[in-house]
Amino acid sequence: MWEARNPNDGTQIRRLRLSGMKQMPTAGTPRASRRAKVHQRADNDLASQAARFLANERNSRRIDALLTGALGLRKGDLVVHADHGIGRFEGLTTFDADGVRDFFTLAYQDGKILVPAENTDLLSRYGSADTPIRLDRLGGKAWIKRKGRLKKRIGAIALHLIGIAAKRELATAPPLAADPADYARFCERFPYKETPDQAAAIEAVNRDLASGKPMDRLICGDVGSGKTEVALRAAFHAAMSGWQVAVIAPTTLLCRQHTETFRKRFAGFPVTIAQASRLSGGKELAEVKAGLISGHIDIVIGTHALLSESVNFARLGLLIIDEEQRFGVRHKERLKQLREGVHVLTLTATPIPRTLQMALSLVRSLSLIATPPAGRLPIKTVVCEMDPVRIAEALRAEKKRGGQSFYVCPRIQDLPIIAEMLRREVPELSFVQAHGRMSASELDRIMVAFLDRHTDVLLSTTIIESGLDIPSVNTMILHDAHRLGLSQLYQLRGRIGRSGVEAYAYLTTPPGAELTEAARRRLDVLANLEPVGAGFSVASHDMDIRGAGNLLGEEQSGHIRDVGFDLFQTMLKRAVEALRKGEKLDLDIWAPRISLGLPVRIPDTYVRDPVERAELYWKLATLETTDELKQQARELQANYGPLPGEAQHFLVLLRLKQLCRQAKVAELEAGPKGAIFTFRPGVVAPKTLSLPHGFAGRIVRRKSGQLAVFARWAEPRRRVKGIYSLLRHLAAAMNPPAAGDTSPPAPRRLRRVRSQAHCSGS
Repeated sequence: MWEARNPNDGTQIRRLRLSGMKQMPTAGTPRASRRAKVHQRADNDLASQAARFLANERNSRRIDALLTGALGLRKGDLVVHADHGIGRFEGLTTFDADGVRDFFTLAYQDGKILVPAENTDLLSRYGSADTPIRLDRLGGKAWIKRKGRLKKRIGAIALHLIGIAAKRELATAPPLAADPADYARFCERFPYKETPDQAAAIEAVNRDLASGKPMDRLICGDVGSGKTEVALRAAFHAAMSGWQVAVIAPTTLLCRQHTETFRKRFAGFPVTIAQASRLSGGKELAEVKAGLISGHIDIVIGTHALLSESVNFARLGLLIIDEEQRFGVRHKERLKQLREGVHVLTLTATPIPRTLQMALSLVRSLSLIATPPAGRLPIKTVVCEMDPVRIAEALRAEKKRGGQSFYVCPRIQDLPIIAEMLRREVPELSFVQAHGRMSASELDRIMVAFLDRHTDVLLSTTIIESGLDIPSVNTMILHDAHRLGLSQLYQLRGRIGRSGVEAYAYLTTPPGAELTEAARRRLDVLANLEPVGAGFSVASHDMDIRGAGNLLGEEQSGHIRDVGFDLFQTMLKRAVEALRKGEKLDLDIWAPRISLGLPVRIPDTYVRDPVERAELYWKLATLETTDELKQQARELQANYGPLPGEAQHFLVLLRLKQLCRQAKVAELEAGPKGAIFTFRPGVVAPKTLSLPHGFAGRIVRRKSGQLAVFARWAEPRRRVKGIYSLLRHLAAAMNPPAAGDTSPPAPRRLRRVRSQAHCSGS
């Protein structure tokens, strides 16, 4: 019994016969690139679009499979049971319990429980196995109290989101649209072809800016996906419409880079651009403030210095925020003030979990940029022990091909040690050091020297993590890589390989060090994760709890720590959906218990890897429709071969489980002589029931409220078919069509009724 978040997006793919598609061999490209098939599009043909879509889906499935293997549920991982609280997963166990089936074993403070594999939707991940947390007690009150606190609060959070959405609908903002000819000339300066996701995001932003309502759009994109170009075009519309633009970045380095990018792209247009950060002197900052008040400055780019109360604008029309989650509470309060009556565009590389996207859409519009730019090559990644000779060879090789290198240390105290090693091993290479404790002027001097290619190696802390784009850097050495989280590793690695040149990343660990299982898995997955555009999959497996809590604009980390992030977002999604539909708020998470007297499992002879099998169970248990089950059955057969009988029974059981939910059946026990249906507390069985055509049996309503079905179901196929038909009719009886429902009638064969069974007490 547990809750899994489907790592795929649920998109249904249907292969169509399309004309005009031809495959072209790719020459002179690395092995990983040659594996990909390149398709050419004929004029007015959908072939290339379909090819790209299917290629992206294959790439996504490969990434998810890799992450499942490396980061899937393993022994020792923390999980949350909706009824029992935080426990520890101890593996899969097989028992013959009225039919052979698999169970998930969970350990708690005072005992263990077995959860049927088909009910894994009652479980959710809590966090890393390394997370210091106390397990709950079975039947204890602590879990009930924590979950109760969240239930009381979650409704208020959902109402707050809906209130913000209503307020947005009533607000107005100046329409912003540049002259079409000027805008086309500005766009022509973009040296690349827009990716489909990028083009869609740009179109959505343009539509928002011209609507007359305040835009509040979040651009969520992978490392190097082209989010800055979306911001540039939005800024052009605002500045050329006579309104001011404020661009706020979390670091001085990123601020400096944005300033250079904006000035280069806006050159020749009547737009004045200024910078406000630690790099700005007192006199310069005073001039910037005066220029903003007078309206002389059109675009200002800065760090939190722009969030000072002393900074005011003449006609602020657009606010662009880069990585908002990296700002502190005080700065966020100032951002709220600046948002009033202006258009807001937020850029982030932190992925939004799919179950949160709907709730977040009430507060902000959301654009996802997941497709990587054309020509981007996979980064060759090596995990190795720290070896000065090997590192020296890598740095020399990069220098020899005319490039530069990053050498990143997680801890500032390690910089002198690495600096001494560089002087000893590669004296012919020049290097500079950079870290956050340097003065603004010194940091600027160092970065200018590196950007101007006066030095070969930049030795730094993780301050280069956000947004830096230096195409000449294509080798990275990560010192003590085991100290970093997977998302941070992925972000750092994304600083290289941006120029179409093959890049190399070396993740080093101390010689002879015994890494934790979690650290080893993080490094292994990054080393094997060649495809670009994998950031959403990576970071959704490695979501930072506090950062995720801040996505909704208020600190929810306390609630998330209480119940785990997955359960928090599931309950929030339910609350928002119910309130929007005007339905009663029901936050109980339950799963029907079903026994068919048949073997129902995915045999270990069919899927041998226990981690992969556990993830499959988790994924299957959360499917909500027949179409999703059919699609998953096709994928299983494509990946593992024909379905064995036990696996077929398991998929059938999942379909019956979907119907049990609709019929509000809490427990179903079936055997050769019939079945017993037990309903959820407070649910009364229907007094009359239309029987399926051809049903030969008897139904009795017991005093306990159960329905007892007497039938001859010795043959398994007949048993399953009979239960399925009864559940469909039960679900229809428990969910009668609303008054005025204009939905089409059911197919004729489903409406044929042989008799009416009037249930009587036994």
